[in-house]
Amino acid sequence: MNIRKTMTALAVSTLMSLTAAQALAADTIKVGSFLAVTGGASFLGDTELKTLQMYVDEVNAKGGIDGMQVELIHYDTGGDSKKAVNFAKRLIKKDQVDVIVGGSTSGTSMAVIDEVESEGIPFISLAGSVKIVEPVKKWVFKVPHTDRMAAGKIFEDMKKRGISKVALISGDGGFGKSGRGETLALAPEYGIEIVADESYGAKDTDMTAQLTKIRDTDAQAVLNFGFGTGPAIVTKNVRQLGITIPLYQSHGVASKKYIELAGDSAEGVRLPAAALLVADKLADADPQKPVLVAYQTKYEAAHGAVSTFGGHAFDGLYIALEAIDRANSTDKAKVRDEIEKTTNFIGTGGIFNMSATDHLGLGLDAFKMLEIKNGDWTLVE
Repeated sequence: MNIRKTMTALAVSTLMSLTAAQALAADTIKVGSFLAVTGGASFLGDTELKTLQMYVDEVNAKGGIDGMQVELIHYDTGGDSKKAVNFAKRLIKKDQVDVIVGGSTSGTSMAVIDEVESEGIPFISLAGSVKIVEPVKKWVFKVPHTDRMAAGKIFEDMKKRGISKVALISGDGGFGKSGRGETLALAPEYGIEIVADESYGAKDTDMTAQLTKIRDTDAQAVLNFGFGTGPAIVTKNVRQLGITIPLYQSHGVASKKYIELAGDSAEGVRLPAAALLVADKLADADPQKPVLVAYQTKYEAAHGAVSTFGGHAFDGLYIALEAIDRANSTDKAKVRDEIEKTTNFIGTGGIFNMSATDHLGLGLDAFKMLEIKNGDWTLVE
């Protein structure tokens, strides 16, 4: 009898322990992420990861979401799309995350779409390509401005300056290819003629051959679509070749790292970017300013200069957490529905208003046109 009582007591104790563990798990919101923390796109993933960690800690210190603590589970893809797919599968099936906020690059984000769609898990991408959300996919959202928006903002500025003939050069990665495609498609709408169309590889260290061809055209401006070290090399080569026409870059270089890499050659370069880079230059009445200044102050105190890429991680995380809060649940279908209902969310990238037909929720006015002067960002009026 004593043995039976002991075994019964042990069984009850084990059951209680399992129940407690399950309850603890249920009280945890699991946010999964895969980012390019190392490799050629580390300037994206590093600041994104630091942002996610910083704000998950802040949320938990304030009591979590409805009493639930937030757990961040992240993996480093190194910018590799195959790794991204494997990590997405691990996050969904092994780690059993409630939502995924990640995908530093367009290539890694595009690679996991089939997986998140088939498994039915909300995914908020931190990458630029419009193809991530167009056509609309049920479970896929994004927070950065698109390459199409960047091209449109640049063309608007060019028209104001009387520019109608443009030489295009782009990287051959996912972001560069998508940006090139959107630029070519959109140019006729703005009366822009693309008079040269060159490209370069991620490992190329000199683009003078392509730029020499561009120099021999009647282009009135050069537009580079790319990220990483490529745009900085293009910028230096443009100056070395004595090309004096205006140089535009995409939002893929919206960080101080680009200015550091390009040095004095970056002087006068224009690009569209989130208002985060010029937070202190915004009017006090601007509804974004308090959010931007708060993020900038917190990030710079911990890690140094901000970039728009870390800001995207902030936006993605809080859109996800606010959706979970509104749903009062981590049920994936309910969270997905609430993300889609995101309205007037003031983030670093703009004021988001998503819908069933728009899984980004930003307009062209969310972009600011910037010019680099004296090694810093300035607003183009």
